[in-house]
Amino acid sequence: MLPVGGGLLALAGITLVGTLIGLTVTTPLFILFSPVLVPAALLIGFAVTSFSASGALGLTGFRSLSWVASYVQEATRTMPESLDQAKRRMQDMAGYAGQRTKEVGQEIQRKAHEGK
Repeated sequence: MLPVGGGLLALAGITLVGTLIGLTVTTPLFILFSPVLVPAALLIGFAVTSFSASGALGLTGFRSLSWVASYVQEATRTMPESLDQAKRRMQDMAGYAGQRTKEVGQEIQRKAHEGK
């Protein structure tokens, strides 16, 4: 493992030296062109952020519309069943109310005949 570790350490050192040499060569160029590079970097950063936000908002809007469409589709599919159930309940309630009214009417007649 010692030769492998030593070789990797040597490659890391060569990479560090190459990076430092490149940095010393390009630093004057960065300083010289910084009035152009900084606004360009900011512009590119803002453009990337804007495109990313636009894509995320578009995806969110599309997902919301697809959810609404599936919700409406599901509601229209179950609506006839719900209407049938409501109709049956109303018929049962009307039958119960009619039966109860009939019973109350008979009770009133019975009490009226007892009172005579």
